[in-house]
Amino acid sequence: MVIKPALRLYACLLLTLLVPAGPALAQYTPRSVSNPAIGETYHVEGAIGFWFPTADITISSESLGIPGTDIDVKKDLGIVDQNFPEFHLTLRPGRKHKFRFQLIPLSYNAQHTLTRTIVFNGQEYTIGIPVKSDLEWKAWRFGYEYDFIYRDWGFVGFILEAKYTDVNATLTSPFVSEYARAQGPIPAAGGIVRVYVVRNVSVTGELSGIDIPTIQDKYQAHYTELNIYGTWNFINNVGAQFGYRLLNVGYMFKEDTGSFIVDGLHFGVVARF
Repeated sequence: MVIKPALRLYACLLLTLLVPAGPALAQYTPRSVSNPAIGETYHVEGAIGFWFPTADITISSESLGIPGTDIDVKKDLGIVDQNFPEFHLTLRPGRKHKFRFQLIPLSYNAQHTLTRTIVFNGQEYTIGIPVKSDLEWKAWRFGYEYDFIYRDWGFVGFILEAKYTDVNATLTSPFVSEYARAQGPIPAAGGIVRVYVVRNVSVTGELSGIDIPTIQDKYQAHYTELNIYGTWNFINNVGAQFGYRLLNVGYMFKEDTGSFIVDGLHFGVVARF
């Protein structure tokens, strides 16, 4: 069979094009496509829940050079454990950047007859008299989170924040009424880890706090917050959470001291946009 010169030319051109393309096709690897877990695509996240903690709280307040008694609010004032609402807001301008806000308003109230004499804010409350007590503690958090490892399976990040504590205690008897207040920002740092056990269920652990050593035997503070919780995302925009939280706060301001250890289970709902 005789091959015409024009066909021979076309065949040579085709081979010239295909030979370099073969190795190039063999070397081409399709770019992997990220497949984020359900619940990880959002710019604003809000959550509301309820916390059911047990409390171990001791306070002491001095006035006019009269030292205060270390008052156990359960044993001395008859305060019992309560449940509290909690509010969370996260702004996420970028995949790895988050600005966080949290408020947990704690409030304890009781009416109790004293079984021992106590001194609070320079005033004596005598054994056997009825005392009405009000203890308000607002625990605020303002923070920034950077997730330096972020994958489809979860993320690892660090947290820088200011924890603002506002504690107000009032004791009222038929003869005297006194109150003491401690408030101020406390800087803190910590870390967070989240792992998706399946694509729509995650487990998160975060720990933050600070320990300020004693200064001139007058000032000292520590603040630790631990939160371990699971999230079940029904869809990307709505989920439910359940977990355990611990708050451990202590302070000394001259002659005033306080110790707050509050921990227990919490649950809530989360919405994202």
